[in-house]
Amino acid sequence: MIDILWLGFVAKNFYRSQIGSLMKSEINWIAASIFYLLFVVGLVFFVVIPAIEKNSCLKAAVSGALFGLVCYATYDLTNFATMKDWPLILTIVDMVWGMVLAASVSVIAYLIAMKLAIN
Repeated sequence: MIDILWLGFVAKNFYRSQIGSLMKSEINWIAASIFYLLFVVGLVFFVVIPAIEKNSCLKAAVSGALFGLVCYATYDLTNFATMKDWPLILTIVDMVWGMVLAASVSVIAYLIAMKLAIN
């Protein structure tokens, strides 16, 4: 949901200005849904559960940021390496966004899980 706000409203014009000719007019919601499902599963398995086991919100934030960097860098750096005229600035901004997104979601999930465990 956070990424939809980012892509649909906050950074929409930025992405269009950088790669507008490559963008579809309609989003493939099936493919997007599969990605986000896998992304959340990865966050829970690799980030949130270990942070809960360590009882550390900081671990959730740092591991989440690293997970987001790895996921988004896989996409962005592959495109930067293989696609003609793929912008460096887009690569950097998108990877930073992946870090912010994953860290935020991880911390929120951690806090919810800890709150539910207390009650």
